Amino acid sequence: KKSITTMKKIILAIAIVLCSTSIASAQDAGKWAIVPRMSIYTNVGDAVVGLGASGRYSITDNWRIEPAIAALLHRDCSIDVSCDAQYLFHIGDAWAIYPSVGLTTNDIGKWAVGLNVGGGFDFRVANNWDITAGLKWQPMFDDRRTNPVVIMVGGAYRF
Repeated sequence: KKSITTMKKIILAIAIVLCSTSIASAQDAGKWAIVPRMSIYTNVGDAVVGLGASGRYSITDNWRIEPAIAALLHRDCSIDVSCDAQYLFHIGDAWAIYPSVGLTTNDIGKWAVGLNVGGGFDFRVANNWDITAGLKWQPMFDDRRTNPVVIMVGGAYRF
């Protein structure tokens, strides 16, 4: 149990370093995107569907931050609020993949804070539109709950 707590502290420290590095490396303020999306939260008993949106702000060509909010639709309606830092690898004109790390808080059962660790991809389908999908694991600092694995799909409008 101590090794899990230590691991969580190390991952939190890495997330803080990545977030501060991304803010410090801002060279030219980038573009925004709005991302309506659907999520499926697994590993929480029955799968839970989440509907929400995120905003993306490109700090540089490769770094962006993504604050998000989702309403979790189950018998005890709850909410998930998170903020991730993402590093984009541009694979071509239309594709980008990214690892992602950040912080989350939700009330699946009761309020708790945790991490987001995952990744995803963006695929440009029109001039300002991307299809986006991702997967993240949410290790929570509350030892009594399972750690959700979240699958997300959505569309990003860039402006």
